[in-house]
Amino acid sequence: MGWMVGASVGSWLVAMAAGGRGVMAEMLAGMVAPLLVAVVTWEVAERTFRQSPERLTAVMITAFAAKMVFFGAYVAAMLMGLLLRPVPFVVSFTAYFIGLHVAEALWLKRLFAQGTTSRP
Repeated sequence: MGWMVGASVGSWLVAMAAGGRGVMAEMLAGMVAPLLVAVVTWEVAERTFRQSPERLTAVMITAFAAKMVFFGAYVAAMLMGLLLRPVPFVVSFTAYFIGLHVAEALWLKRLFAQGTTSRP
């Protein structure tokens, strides 16, 4: 879990250095929600698999529905409520969303292959 947070923050710092301080808020806002959701999802998935592996699919389907609602509200709030500039926010959000979901998928694959809990 720690390296997922560290990699996200580190990549945000690199992207901020490349893009300048002018896009700092948009890039940070684009990272925060996908990272938070990835951390919570992994914790819930790992705990569920450890306690009752047969329940994991149902839990992940429920989490997927909750994520759809959360991300929709989050993006709307960031773009309409905080009036962030759309292009840097959407690029950052999309990159972290995809990257963190790929990482989750790989960790789940490892978890299933090992048949034991594994911490990212």
